[in-house]
Amino acid sequence: MSSLTLVVAAVAAVAILLIAVGIASSGSGSGVSARLERYAASGRGDKKKDKPEGLSEMLAQSSALASLNRVVEQRDFGANLARELARADLKLKPSEFLGIWAAATIGTPLAFFAIGFVVPSFQSIIALIGGLLLGFIAPRIWLNRRKSGRLNAFNKQLPDTITLVANALRAGSSFLQAIELVVRESRPPVSTEFGRVIREVNLGLPFDAAMENMVRRVRSDDFELMATAINIQHSVGGNLAEILDSIAFTIRERVRIKGEIRTLTAQQRLSGYVVGLLPFGLAGFIFLAAPSFFDPMWDPKVALAGLPAGIIILGLGVVMMMIGFVFIQRIVDIEV
Repeated sequence: MSSLTLVVAAVAAVAILLIAVGIASSGSGSGVSARLERYAASGRGDKKKDKPEGLSEMLAQSSALASLNRVVEQRDFGANLARELARADLKLKPSEFLGIWAAATIGTPLAFFAIGFVVPSFQSIIALIGGLLLGFIAPRIWLNRRKSGRLNAFNKQLPDTITLVANALRAGSSFLQAIELVVRESRPPVSTEFGRVIREVNLGLPFDAAMENMVRRVRSDDFELMATAINIQHSVGGNLAEILDSIAFTIRERVRIKGEIRTLTAQQRLSGYVVGLLPFGLAGFIFLAAPSFFDPMWDPKVALAGLPAGIIILGLGVVMMMIGFVFIQRIVDIEV
């Protein structure tokens, strides 16, 4: 089977999948819920824009894509994906991200095949499968990096935010006024998340429920500690300013200790990445430089259990490297 045949088959399979999703798009979503969600997320309510501001706005004008988005959001995986996009602060709908994901999965092997006219090694079946896997995992890696980067930025700003809230409470402000002060004085992502809390409260949602929604969006252990203390204080009373000062001190110490741990384990973490990635990088370079170098590995004359011995040895090597990488990561992953 030629490489071009495999590519065409993959494109056809994706097309069939998209057609099936389109047939299932007869479900209807709640227009009121969608408008409220847009207001809570953007803070601009029903204000209309003079022109689209980017790719997301242009895609949103498509009725077919809007129908697909309603179908996706009604599924569990669609709701989970929407939550992950919110945590990464990506102005994309689940259907739009799935479209980007499918385009990357199909486009990467096609790009490899086009590059193969200049570098013939890219037209081999191994390179096309590698391009397919790369296009499949790259969007998820991008999303996870956005999520982790935003979470780290939020955790770094949180101690100063808690201190600001405590000082505002001592000055006689209500807690909601203190949150509004945080929205005005802080930087994203703290100002963005607390601004969404204010908008949800203005829409009639109870303050405790708005804080719980923020806890689910952010997924920060430090902020969950703050939200728990606030909910308990609302129930039993107490000096909230002193409680927040204690929480801010605890969070600062945790951030300091985590920084020291990352510094002390930097060499070990780098060793784990080298163990896990260097063999694959070296094999890819050799494959591009000398494609025939690995031909003896696929020779069926030397077989074990009906498979070429090279494939079995390669599989064992990959498994051992993965085990080593996992062990190193677990050793340097120190909980604080």
